[in-house]
Amino acid sequence: MTISSDRSPAVDKQTSRTYEVRTYGCQMNVHDSERLSGLLEDAGYVRAPEGSDGEADVVVFNTCAVRENADNKLYGNLGHLAPKKASRPGMQIAVGGCLAQKDRDTIVKRAPWVDVVFGTHNIGKLPVLLERARVQEEAQVEIAESLEEFPSTLPTRRESAYAAWVSISVGCNNTCTFCIVPALRGKEKDRRPGDILAEIEALVGEGVSEITLLGQNVNAYGSDIGDREAFSKLLRACGRIEGLERVRFTSPHPRDFTDDVIAAMAETPNVMPQLHMPLQSGSDPVLKAMRRSYRQERFLGIIEKVRAAIPHAAISTDIIVGFPGETEEDFEQTLHVVREARFAQAFTFQYSKRPGTPAAEMEGQIPKKVVQERYERLVALQEEISWEENKKQVGRTLELMVAEGEGRKDDTTHRLSGRAPDNRLVHFTKPDQEVRPGDVVTVEITYAAPHHLLAEGPVLDVRRTRAGDAWEKRNAEKAGKPAQQAGVLLGLPKIGVPEPLPVATSGCALD
Repeated sequence: MTISSDRSPAVDKQTSRTYEVRTYGCQMNVHDSERLSGLLEDAGYVRAPEGSDGEADVVVFNTCAVRENADNKLYGNLGHLAPKKASRPGMQIAVGGCLAQKDRDTIVKRAPWVDVVFGTHNIGKLPVLLERARVQEEAQVEIAESLEEFPSTLPTRRESAYAAWVSISVGCNNTCTFCIVPALRGKEKDRRPGDILAEIEALVGEGVSEITLLGQNVNAYGSDIGDREAFSKLLRACGRIEGLERVRFTSPHPRDFTDDVIAAMAETPNVMPQLHMPLQSGSDPVLKAMRRSYRQERFLGIIEKVRAAIPHAAISTDIIVGFPGETEEDFEQTLHVVREARFAQAFTFQYSKRPGTPAAEMEGQIPKKVVQERYERLVALQEEISWEENKKQVGRTLELMVAEGEGRKDDTTHRLSGRAPDNRLVHFTKPDQEVRPGDVVTVEITYAAPHHLLAEGPVLDVRRTRAGDAWEKRNAEKAGKPAQQAGVLLGLPKIGVPEPLPVATSGCALD
């Protein structure tokens, strides 16, 4: 490893090199990829057209170390690019993220055509490392052991004009036996509240109307700055930001979910009636083996308090099936909690060994056949509950924030899609008046499916918003045209747009 100036290289604008960032894993990685894109564009690189499939001058892999066979998938993708790189002098490949933090020098040993390896703590070094690798004509591996600067200070290329991630902390102080993230992201480090609020105010000034507060253990915010009520205070402060219409957060931990947070959610109008609360297991012995610092009674108690304070709240969760030592009785306890909690949605995972975690070495690994059978029973139960809970929405009048490209069949059905305050996905009849992502429509729900709702009648109201104006301006700039006052059609989805909560995640968000 070599050392040189940390100044970002300047790329000749007339011969700008193109880049592509491929993202794997949790919401934190998605947001980190926005920063990687911002760094590269700040250094003069230009984003490659969609569908370039490795034809960019620089391809960056932002990896996850939590998914099953994550390393095999990475090396398979790297192998696919090897012949392209061999035939294109000057092409560069960089690997960052959690797998890079874990494997370090192993990556260039297994894939010697990789030019740069960087970790989770020094993503700001990417442009420098690329230039250094180009000049010295050798791979650059630089892994920092601790956070060098809070990532939110870095340039960011946000993928959405109307919704944005805002990191409030990085790292995690938990020691869950199935999760390697604390070892790769480090101990929790909190941002100052004033810095967070200043970023949110700046985003709102640019037209953003929805923000998602982001952290590995988001409601532990304050532990690093010595204020146990810091998270609830932050939620209330968000409520005082004019023009900020929707506030969400992910992912909290039941251990840190206190009554002041519930009160702040209920009493702050722009904090949405939605909660993603990871359960993982309903069995007390399994929770203990997982080193989860709560038990079934505590978890259900939180759900009961949230429902009492916010009756229409949609609550979702994460569940792991087949953790080492899980008995049929343990699994039945998980089913019991699912029946009692009546989650609007559950993201269910079959346990598989994650190298580097204590659980991978535990006795009592469950046979795949048993795990599969339990998994199918859990999914069937949750599908039934999700459908029943969605049916309760029929007849309600809801305000939807129009979403960008979330309805895969919108073009063929002549519908548009939006998110309700509780984050349920709603497909609605396209109105005569064109609407833009970020605009708000009022509809009546007429039909419920397990994973979405329909509003088949006419749209009751359309409210054009500053967020819609921002979306229109951005897309006009992309096309090289001035923004028009008339509405424009919805565009296509882009990776990095804040997804419905919870995102289909890796273990990074299974806190």
